[in-house]
Amino acid sequence: MIDSKQFINTRHKNQKINYDNVLKELIKEWSKNSFRPKILIHSCCAPCSTYVLEYLSEFSDITIFFSNSNIHPKEEYIKRMLVQKDFVEEFNRRNDKKIKFLADEYSPSKFIRAVKGYEDEREGGERCHICYEMRLDSSAQKALELGYDYFASALTISPKKNAQIINETGYVLQEQVSIYYLPSDFKKNNGYRRSVEMCEDYNIYRQCYCGCVFAAKDQGIDFKEVNKNARKFNNNHEDYERFKSIIKLGEEIV
Repeated sequence: MIDSKQFINTRHKNQKINYDNVLKELIKEWSKNSFRPKILIHSCCAPCSTYVLEYLSEFSDITIFFSNSNIHPKEEYIKRMLVQKDFVEEFNRRNDKKIKFLADEYSPSKFIRAVKGYEDEREGGERCHICYEMRLDSSAQKALELGYDYFASALTISPKKNAQIINETGYVLQEQVSIYYLPSDFKKNNGYRRSVEMCEDYNIYRQCYCGCVFAAKDQGIDFKEVNKNARKFNNNHEDYERFKSIIKLGEEIV
């Protein structure tokens, strides 16, 4: 197994690391060693997974892991999960791929406990950093449990997410959980622009807020409208009842 940390070179203590370059060096090593890794990629939503799948599926076998107990309300969580599942299936169909989809249990109380005391933090601040860690930790634990080579996250494709913090968190968890972290800055190389193009091409729902109740309230999100739209979508989806019952029981969906 190849540890990506060997490709990190910082001459100054406060120098920012180009994690996109680190990933590129890692992919070169995979190629030289004829190695095709298995990667569990945390995805916050279908839009953020688009370019990530297009890029990494050329070099690896991927499972998308939907682990996002920060999302509120529950109907919106289910909608985003269904949209993610649908995109994976359509991506596989169009590109002759075999991407897998796995969903974690929905446990909003876990998120609320984790960010207690940080409810009034600005979006992008410490509350978000705690949320990154919570979701990355779940992903690392699941990847270790299922025997993956790496865990990763699609979060770095967003221009609003701090890739330095996300990657630093990933490397801390690599040591704590004992599984390799795959670094990234997927917004680089026009990755974010490509994700927007793919959303249009695949007709993917793009939500108007990141997910948590605190940031949504700050943005003035109308939860009644969100719930109304989510229920309409969910009720018309063939997998809604099955997914809803599984979430209620706190089980996983494969």
